[in-house]
Amino acid sequence: MGIFSRLTDIVNSNITALLDRAEDPAKLIRLIVQEMEDTLVDVRSDAARLIAERKEIARRINRLGETSAEWQARAELALQKGRDDLARAALMEKTKVSDLVKIMTDDDANLKERLGELDADIARLQTKLAEAKAKQASLMARATTANARFSVRSTLHDGRVDGAMSRFDSFEKKLDELEGRVEAFDLGKGAKTLADEIADLHAQTAIDEELAKLKQSLGK
Repeated sequence: MGIFSRLTDIVNSNITALLDRAEDPAKLIRLIVQEMEDTLVDVRSDAARLIAERKEIARRINRLGETSAEWQARAELALQKGRDDLARAALMEKTKVSDLVKIMTDDDANLKERLGELDADIARLQTKLAEAKAKQASLMARATTANARFSVRSTLHDGRVDGAMSRFDSFEKKLDELEGRVEAFDLGKGAKTLADEIADLHAQTAIDEELAKLKQSLGK
């Protein structure tokens, strides 16, 4: 049993309302589209059959018209020959043909009316099918977006991002420690030791002595 049991169910259906009541809208819309496409195929097949029947009726009416003309000619010939009885019989056959033509003409009119109804049904069904496919495309787009967002949320929730950030912080801490060890080697290199200060005094004394000698020499 399909989603729709009759063509009128499809034409009068409210797809949005159906989707609102469904537990799985994506699955339901696929079934709706499939049902509509199958129904459209059936309706088109019915229309093709009616068109073929109308063509057959047209051919038969055309042949009956030729037959009616033949009986008319026979009746005229019989009258010309003075055979009123044969003329009457020929006209009776012509009347039978004319009655059959009328019946077939009425049948053709009924087929034409049914074909017009099918044409309107096909148009409405195609509109509904387009609506359903638009809903399907919208649902698929929403599903893709939802899956992408769920993937991101899952990644954040399972701690992988936090773990990566923690490892990054740990690496940065180790790098700070290594840089601190390098800088520690340079500590104290700018401060003078006691030996350095004494050596500076000796150097200063030597310079003072040289300066005194230079002044004495210039004074002479």
